[in-house]
Amino acid sequence: MDYLHRYQGVTQPIEVCVIGSGGFGRSFLAQSRRVPTISARVAVDLTSAIAADAWVSIGIDPAQIAQCDTAQQATQAWEQGLYIAASDAAAVVGLPLQVMVEATGHPEAGARHARLAIEAGLHVAMASKEVDSVVGPELSRLARAKGRVMTPVDGDQPSLLIGLVTWAQAMGFEVLSAGKSSEYDFVFDAETNRMDSNGVTIDVPGFGDQWVMPAGKEVECVKARAEICAALPQRAVPDLCEMQVVANSTGLGVDTAAFHAPIARPGEVPDLFATTAEGGLFQRNGVVDVFHCLRKRDELSFAGGVFVVIRCDDKPTWDLLLGKGHVMSRDQQRAMMYIPRHLLGLEAFSSVLDAAVYGLSSGAQVPQPRLDLVARSTKALSAGTVLTMGGHHHTIDGTAAELVPAAPLAAGTPAPFYLVGNRKLVRDVPAGQLICFDDIEIDPASELLTLRLQQDAAFFPAV
Repeated sequence: MDYLHRYQGVTQPIEVCVIGSGGFGRSFLAQSRRVPTISARVAVDLTSAIAADAWVSIGIDPAQIAQCDTAQQATQAWEQGLYIAASDAAAVVGLPLQVMVEATGHPEAGARHARLAIEAGLHVAMASKEVDSVVGPELSRLARAKGRVMTPVDGDQPSLLIGLVTWAQAMGFEVLSAGKSSEYDFVFDAETNRMDSNGVTIDVPGFGDQWVMPAGKEVECVKARAEICAALPQRAVPDLCEMQVVANSTGLGVDTAAFHAPIARPGEVPDLFATTAEGGLFQRNGVVDVFHCLRKRDELSFAGGVFVVIRCDDKPTWDLLLGKGHVMSRDQQRAMMYIPRHLLGLEAFSSVLDAAVYGLSSGAQVPQPRLDLVARSTKALSAGTVLTMGGHHHTIDGTAAELVPAAPLAAGTPAPFYLVGNRKLVRDVPAGQLICFDDIEIDPASELLTLRLQQDAAFFPAV
C-alpha cells in the first residue's frame, strides 16, 4: 500500500489529544512532530504538571506550554496556539479535536475518557487494551451511533495482529492459528548454561540438551523447557488481554484458558502452533496463543511481534517460497507469516488517520464480546481481601488470568479481570475458583461497570 497516496487528501492536519503521557503516549507525541498530517498539542495526565513534563521531554519550550485544569483555561490556551497540559479529559474534549488517543492503561479512567470523547463527537484510538478487554464492543457501538470510530491502534500487538489475520484471509489463506511473541525474550548462554529474560538471569542446567527440538517429540521438548525455566515467569496478563481483543475482532478462539505459551525458537512456531494430530500443541485450529522467543544473544529478536500460521496448500508454490527463506513446518504443511515489531506510538498514526479520514477501525468494524479475561484464584482468598492489581504486568496476588467464553455479568458468572482488580472480596474464594461478579464489592457508580452492563444488554439480550 502507498501510504503517502492513501493520506494525500489530508490538507489540514488531524487534531489529536493524548490521554496518558507515559511510554505509549509520550512516543506518540514525540513522533507527531514529524508527521505532517497530524497536529497533537493536547496532552492529559493525572496532573497538568506531569503532562507538561512530557512536552518538555520531547523538546517543547516551556514558555509554549499552558497547564490547564479547566475547560476555560484549555480554550484560552488553544486560541493562543499553545501546547496544552491538562489534568482532566473533561477540560479538553470541547476543543476542536477530531481524535482522542487513550493511553493511560487504567481501566476505570480509560472507560470514562472514552465515553467523554465519544459524547463530544471524537473518534477514540484505544491504546489501553485493559479498557478494550472489558467494554470494547460497547464503546465501539456507542461510537458508531455517533458516526464515529473506536479503534485499536497500530503500534500495539492487537491491531497489528488483526491486520495480519485479515490480510491472510483476504489473500485466501487458511489461518490455522495466530499470536505474538511475549514482551521479553528468553536468551540462552550455552557456555554458562544460564537463561536471561527481562533482566532476570537463572541457571538452566540441561537446557542445552533441549536447544534442538527433536522431530516427533515437540510436546515433550516444550514441557522440558518450561520445567527447566520454571523460575522465570511464563504467563503474563497483558498477553492474554491482547489476544482477547484479537479474538473479539476476528472470531479466533483459544485452545486452553491460560495458553500454552511455549518457549520456542521462531522457526519452531509452525510445528508447535498446529494440532496434536500434526505433532503440535492444539486440539483444534482457529486459535490464538503466545510464545516466548528463545534465542542466543547474537540472534535476532522477534521483538514482541505478531504472526499467523497458514496452510501450505500448493506444493510447487511453497517449494519455491521455502527456497526464498520462508519459515515452514518440518512437514512443509504450514508456514508462519510474521511482523517482527511493534513500535508503540511511533506507528499509531495509521489507525488515527484511518479513523478520522475514512471512518474505519483498525480492528473489526463491529467487534463482538466473544471472550472474557478473568481471574482464577491460585490460593484461598478470604472475604475482605482487596484484589490489589499492580506492576507492569497488572498482577493480582493469589490469582492467575484466563480466557473464557464471554457472558453477561450475573451471580456465579466469572467477572472480567480488570473489573475485579482493586475490588474487595465479599466472601471467601477457595483456591482454584474463578472469581465471580457476586464475589466482589463494586461501586454501582463505576464507569467500567456501567458500560459493561450496557454492553451485556446490547449483546446478550434477555431471552
